[in-house]
Amino acid sequence: MDKGALASALGSPSVFGQSQFAFVRGNAFEARVKADGGAELLRLVHERLDRGARPPAEARVEVPDLSATGPEGRAARTSLALREATGTPGAWTLLDHPMLALEVAGSPAFLEPDAVVVHPDGTWTVVEIKSFPMLDGSADPAKVGAAARQAAVYVLALEQVAARLDPAPRVRHRVLLVCPKDFSNLPTASAVDVRKQRAVTDRQLARLTRIDEIADALPEGVCFSPEQPAEELAASVEAVPATYAPECLSACELAFHCRARSREAGAVTCLGRPVRAELGGLSTVGDVLAAARGEAGDPDDPAVAALRRAARLRAEALATAGAGTGEVSACR
Repeated sequence: MDKGALASALGSPSVFGQSQFAFVRGNAFEARVKADGGAELLRLVHERLDRGARPPAEARVEVPDLSATGPEGRAARTSLALREATGTPGAWTLLDHPMLALEVAGSPAFLEPDAVVVHPDGTWTVVEIKSFPMLDGSADPAKVGAAARQAAVYVLALEQVAARLDPAPRVRHRVLLVCPKDFSNLPTASAVDVRKQRAVTDRQLARLTRIDEIADALPEGVCFSPEQPAEELAASVEAVPATYAPECLSACELAFHCRARSREAGAVTCLGRPVRAELGGLSTVGDVLAAARGEAGDPDDPAVAALRRAARLRAEALATAGAGTGEVSACR
């Protein structure tokens, strides 16, 4: 389902995402990297990953047309292009925005890497183009890590395509990360080994509950179509348990909807998972305040005892501050 459309239909549209400026800048940089039939991109692939191969400037370069109807058609066209490129030894092939399919929890997910390069020896490389800079040959480790995790998913999807070919070509586990050099718009690149990220992602995918099992557990009549009346749609969403935390705001389109519901219920998860862990069995803000005031809760509970001690310290601090203010006023 389209969670962004669902959030808008619920009256809590998501507002996070890439800024328009960053989007335009990223597209301009990618266009520069792929200009002239990908000459600069292939040069970087040769320089960073395959120096032993014939340079692209001296070899035949293919850039197949991957256009087709719908994601399924584009994925099939990509698979055919990869098959044809692998069977053409000695040539470099650049697949611009190919479409790959990866099975996730029993359902196909369609992925679109920035590029995939088929080397003259028939091996395949994922290329990830980012607009964050490489300063003196290195980039922000957090951003590089995120790009590596993203590229690892593409590697897994490519391996599924390769497994259907005979003989199966090798998908390289060193991907090419292309970024602007220093503060310019000139491209530079670095080879990133994604074997660790690929193994972690593969294990996570294997542990996912299948979508049909999740669907079977839903109450009868639940539907998430944004076209439904608002009351019915809200009831369907409420049928799925959700535990909101502030971290959701950066990752989920439904975060604002869940935050509003969590605040209405007074859930302590609104304060963050660390706070929730410290409060033990106290699950609502009302329970926490009652325990702090001594109106409820087991005194032997460490969380209750800590709350009451904090309440006493706060009362003492406020009393001291009030007394100090009174003395100053009297002096004046």
